[in-house]
Amino acid sequence: MEISDKNQAAQAASRYLAEQEAGGFSFDNYQRNAHIFTQLGGKAVVLPTAWKTGTTIVGIIYKDGVVLGADTRATGGSEVVDKNCEKIHYLAPNIWCCGAGTAADTEKTTELIASNLELLRLSTGTPSRVVTALTLTKRMLYKYQGHVSAALIIGGTDVNGAHLYSIHPHGSTQRLPYTTMGSGSLAAMSVFETRYAEDLEEDKAIELVRDSIRAGIFNDLGSGSNVDVTVIRNDSTVTRHRTYENAAGSSADYKAKFERPAKLTPPPGTTFVIEESFRPHRAAPQTYVPSSTSATAMEI
Repeated sequence: MEISDKNQAAQAASRYLAEQEAGGFSFDNYQRNAHIFTQLGGKAVVLPTAWKTGTTIVGIIYKDGVVLGADTRATGGSEVVDKNCEKIHYLAPNIWCCGAGTAADTEKTTELIASNLELLRLSTGTPSRVVTALTLTKRMLYKYQGHVSAALIIGGTDVNGAHLYSIHPHGSTQRLPYTTMGSGSLAAMSVFETRYAEDLEEDKAIELVRDSIRAGIFNDLGSGSNVDVTVIRNDSTVTRHRTYENAAGSSADYKAKFERPAKLTPPPGTTFVIEESFRPHRAAPQTYVPSSTSATAMEI
């Protein structure tokens, strides 16, 4: 409704206030929720929620190929369970893949696709094409409707040049000159959008990938530790930089810069000792049931 005078504006405001004060429940999604509940067999207590990836992975096409990058932190909830997790996976000699999501899902998905590509190469006698890896991967993920938590960036070179694709867990794909995925993707993308240029030299492309991963590490709690970089060139050569840079730094370096205050190191004798005693531990004797008997349990 178009508001043309003060009276109509006052009426609209009063209706809005009346709706806010009335309160009540909204049944807009009732039919949708009932349909999902029926599809899940009527046993669902809560609706499925989105998975958090906790990763920063990136890829970029440069003058002579593709550069992929990833951090190395693996988390379980809010805890860091692996500081040097490898997130750039092998698919073919000329195709590599960055994975974000559940670690087991990304590893087993890439292993399966790599196995299928190997069988196809043995059958055809020709190198794998990047679009073949893309098609196999997105068909598998679409089949599981997002329940395989694997967000992937596939990069590689073939007879048609350099290719870079992003694949979401539900199977949707994008072909881009540069892309980021994971919980640190926004910070990494800000670096790409600021400094990206076509036909970059290899050293400049690696530097850009490194800085984008560092942005994800320093602005996202789910990303951290080191920067891994993989370069795939048009001549089918691959250079892998495992731990290209320790972005977080070494704890020894931080400790060397910090001088512990003397007040925090109390000298011996500061705390008065009332009594000291020492009693060695002695193991209790063990009794075993003879094997000739019919007893099935052993007592200790």
